[in-house]
Amino acid sequence: MRVSDGGDPGGESHDGAGRIALYHPLRERAATLGAALEAAGHAVRSMPSPANGLRPWLDGCFDLLLINPFLDWQDPFAFVRLMAAVAARRPVLAVSDRDSLEERMIALHGGADDVVTWADNLPEVLARAAGLLRRSRLAAGQLGAGELRIDLIDRRVERAGRPIRLPLREFDLLANLARVPDRPLSRAALLKAVWRLDFDPGTNRVEVHMSRLRARLDRGFAWPMLHTIKGVGYALRSHPGAGAPE
Repeated sequence: MRVSDGGDPGGESHDGAGRIALYHPLRERAATLGAALEAAGHAVRSMPSPANGLRPWLDGCFDLLLINPFLDWQDPFAFVRLMAAVAARRPVLAVSDRDSLEERMIALHGGADDVVTWADNLPEVLARAAGLLRRSRLAAGQLGAGELRIDLIDRRVERAGRPIRLPLREFDLLANLARVPDRPLSRAALLKAVWRLDFDPGTNRVEVHMSRLRARLDRGFAWPMLHTIKGVGYALRSHPGAGAPE
């Protein structure tokens, strides 16, 4: 696991991954959690105890805080409240090392957005973290698919940190595809979502705009995100090889 006491974690990766601030008082368990999160594509920064100061927490650029407040704090409820205040609008996921209803209730009432018993249950931790990240981005008017980031409010698009300028129709097409990454959308579905048409006008407007979008989105990058699925429609792939075969 990448362990850092300063600076920001690395960039985001595929499948809605994000930057996670991780605190677990037991080093070995922190390493286990961190390794699993990084294997899922997240950038993880192992954080010092808030008892030693909040500056690293306040200075870091994170998308989610993942904490265990139950082992080294006399008042876990106060710990969770503190972390919820630090997180502001970012989600907080609390993990417990034991299956305890009391601990789950403490975390939820303290302000955690979710809580999970993680011992021998890493897949659920990963799923809950991904779900919180996905919902928080939607609430903030953002979409993400792999190295692609879309700001729905300011209508900005970036791929791997590189800005991509799109006209209105291409932006709307991309946003609709990004809402269901790695799954195809039919031509009829795109006509209805982008042009508000419940019928096929018999023109090639979808194909023309898709061609323009593909040129802007994929040109100059190592692999194509936008794919035509023959007989089905179009799909935005979050990473190479994802999605249904063409």
